[in-house]
Amino acid sequence: MDVRTGLILTRDQQNVADTARWAESAGFDHLASGEHLFFHGATSNAFVLLAAAAGATERIRLLTALTILPVYPAVLAAKFAATLDQVSRGRLDLGVGIGGEYAPEFEAVGVPVTERGPRTDEALGVLSRLFAGGKVEFDGRFTRIPGLELDPLPVQRPGPPVWVGGRQDGAMRRAGRHGDVWMPYMYTPERLAASVARVTEVAAEHGRGPLRNAIFCWGAVDTDPARARRDAIEAVGATYDQDFEPLADKYLLTGTPDQVLARLAEFRDAGADTVIFGPPRDADAWERSSRLFAEEVIPVLRDR
Repeated sequence: MDVRTGLILTRDQQNVADTARWAESAGFDHLASGEHLFFHGATSNAFVLLAAAAGATERIRLLTALTILPVYPAVLAAKFAATLDQVSRGRLDLGVGIGGEYAPEFEAVGVPVTERGPRTDEALGVLSRLFAGGKVEFDGRFTRIPGLELDPLPVQRPGPPVWVGGRQDGAMRRAGRHGDVWMPYMYTPERLAASVARVTEVAAEHGRGPLRNAIFCWGAVDTDPARARRDAIEAVGATYDQDFEPLADKYLLTGTPDQVLARLAEFRDAGADTVIFGPPRDADAWERSSRLFAEEVIPVLRDR
């Protein structure tokens, strides 16, 4: 299918190095970490987690999936991203989103949740200018830079690829204007295809070519499809603090390896060239899903 793959780090944060080494040896193209300041359960910081992964690996790319950009001062996010790109020798993919699923975390850092879209749009512009190098003068609504220069710059020029995540039209417009990769989540293949067309349209309006397209899929793989479905529902339900039973068959990637491959073929035909797979949090289910994905799904996805 010629589809690239990524794995979400959802296991014990104290075992990041071992997990990262395994993911690289297993053939994943990307190692990814989500983040929240506060959420319904245990959370991580993607920059810190992936820095640990960088030190344990050599080739696998490192994706923040997603950095909740509006909870950071823009210049701090730029510094973290540039440093992680340096630490990893140019392997960072900077995934960004606006968050909003958990309003208290915005309150905790003094950021009105209603400002998360404008803050993210401004921050993406700030990051681009800082990554370009040289002194930056900027006086925006949320950020002021009085002629300062980011040093050292990211290894990758003109900066780490920006993956924009989300579900709504605002995210699509953000991707078309600022992104290198569009990565929605909780989408059907049909909705992915429609969003790819929309993002391509916006990119053209800004004089930019088509983006690459990815899909973020929570799910589970098992030789027993019923157990895979149950594992995925329990994991995503706990993550988002809601009953995912009615949404499972529409949005979650579950089943045997063959069933998962059939669904991924639909996403590929809809425009996705990369799938980021989020296995269950439970240690046994994570191990079972991740290994089956590596052993029986990845080889077919790479079969041209």
